[in-house]
Amino acid sequence: MGLVESVNVSGVKAVAQRNTTVTTGIFKVPVAGRVPLRGVNLRGDDQADRSVHGGPERAVYAYAGEDYDWWEQQLSRVLRPGLFGENLTVRGIDISAMLIGEEFRIGTTVLRATSPRVPCYKLAMAMDDPAFIKQFAQALRPGAYFAVVEEGDIAAGDPVELVRRPSHDLTIAEMARIFLFERDRLRDLLRAPELPDSWREWVIEHSG
Repeated sequence: MGLVESVNVSGVKAVAQRNTTVTTGIFKVPVAGRVPLRGVNLRGDDQADRSVHGGPERAVYAYAGEDYDWWEQQLSRVLRPGLFGENLTVRGIDISAMLIGEEFRIGTTVLRATSPRVPCYKLAMAMDDPAFIKQFAQALRPGAYFAVVEEGDIAAGDPVELVRRPSHDLTIAEMARIFLFERDRLRDLLRAPELPDSWREWVIEHSG
């Protein structure tokens, strides 16, 4: 059983970046109390580009406190909850080892793990380091996106309890490895019946 350390949200903001303005919801900050999760968002949260973040298959993003500990050692700096753009900072559960389709009760919600986070330039912007995208990818500590199975509310201190475990063996970390570094194995992702439709269609299109 894991535990929610922090619930983090942010609305969409316009941020000056070099010679342009970028809209993003990555700058999430911890909020107190019980936070309702309805539809595809926690209250107070939003995403700027739902083609890559948010929506039914990526309604909630979670990152592990243990991975934060690892990054603090690697980067020699203190990192605050929400810095990676996650809605839930959790501890005591290995997110990288979660199976695609695994379901958890968190607070009064039930969430289903759907996919790893693929790093983009907005993460590098949040970290103030253009090279961080590559570093994040190579670490294979991607965190996980979740779909909402049951709406409810979540607060810091809530347990993270497993309620359903699929019979396949495709983990969040392996899915990230295949997508980022081993594209010749794309069809291996199809062994998970719970693979989201958008991923399944993309794999079929790009794997021949």
